[in-house]
Amino acid sequence: MLANSHEPLVAGERIAKLSVLTLLIIGVIELLVGRLSLSLGLTADGVTSLFDALVSLIVWLGLHFSRRRPDARFHFGYQKVETLAAFIVAISMIGVAIYIIFVSYLTFLSPRPISYPSIAMVTLLLAGVASMYRAFQMRTVAKKYGLLSLRTDANNSIKDATASFVIFVSILGSSLGFLELDALGGIIIGIYILGVAYVTIKEASLILLDACESAEITSVLAAALKTLSGISGIASIKLRPSGRYLTGVVTVMVDGSETVADTERLRKEIRDVISRILEPVEDIIVVFRAVQDV
Repeated sequence: MLANSHEPLVAGERIAKLSVLTLLIIGVIELLVGRLSLSLGLTADGVTSLFDALVSLIVWLGLHFSRRRPDARFHFGYQKVETLAAFIVAISMIGVAIYIIFVSYLTFLSPRPISYPSIAMVTLLLAGVASMYRAFQMRTVAKKYGLLSLRTDANNSIKDATASFVIFVSILGSSLGFLELDALGGIIIGIYILGVAYVTIKEASLILLDACESAEITSVLAAALKTLSGISGIASIKLRPSGRYLTGVVTVMVDGSETVADTERLRKEIRDVISRILEPVEDIIVVFRAVQDV
C-alpha cells in the first residue's frame, strides 16, 4: 500500500463538500431571480445548479466510501466506488442535458420578454464566475491525484459556468429584441453536457471492466524486467485498475537455483522497477516460476 494513500481521497472530499454548498447557494439565488425576471433560461440554470449540487454530493459519497479498508466482503477494498460514482454522475448529466434542451426548445417556440434583465444578468455573471473558480479548484485536485469522479464534477462545473455566461449573453440579446437567443444558448449547453457524459461513461466503464489503460504498458514493463539479473523470461503480466491505483500479478521465470535470500532480493528489485514504470501502484503480486516447470 502506498504511503498516505488516503490523502487524494481526503482532498477530493474536501473540495466536493465545498462544491455542494456553493452550488446550493447559487441554485437557490438563480431560482429566485429567475422567478422574479420571468427568465426561463435563468430558471433552468438554477435547476441545473441544484442538480449539480446533487452530483457533487454523489462524488463526495463516492470518495468517502473509497477510503474504507478491505473487509470480509470486499477483499480488495472500495477503491472502485469512486469510479462507480463517476459513472452515476455521467448518467445523471444526461438527464440534465435532456431537461435543458427540452426547456430551451419550448422557450424557442414561445419566446417572451424578460423582466428586470439587468438583475438577471448580474446574477448570471456572479454565478458563472463562482462556478468557474470552483471548477478550476476541483480540476487541480483531480489532476494532481487522478480522481475520475472529481474530474467529471470539474467538467460539469465548467459546463455550469459556461451555461451561466451563455444565458447571460442570451438575456442581453433578448433585452435587445432577439428573444430566441435564450433558447439557442440552452440547446448548445445541453449538447455540450451530452458530450462530457459520453466521455465519462466510456472511461468509467473501462475501469469497472478492468481494462488496462494502455496496451503498451505491459510490453514496456516486460522489457525493463528482463534486464534484471536472475530473470530468464516473463511468463505473464496482468494489470487492473482499482480506483486511481493499479494492481495485478507479474509472473517471471527463473532457473530455480536461487536461495530464499536471492528470491527476496529479486522480488524487491522487481517491485522497484514496477514502481518506476507504473504510477500509481497499490499492490503488485510477484510470482516466480522455475524454467523447468514451464
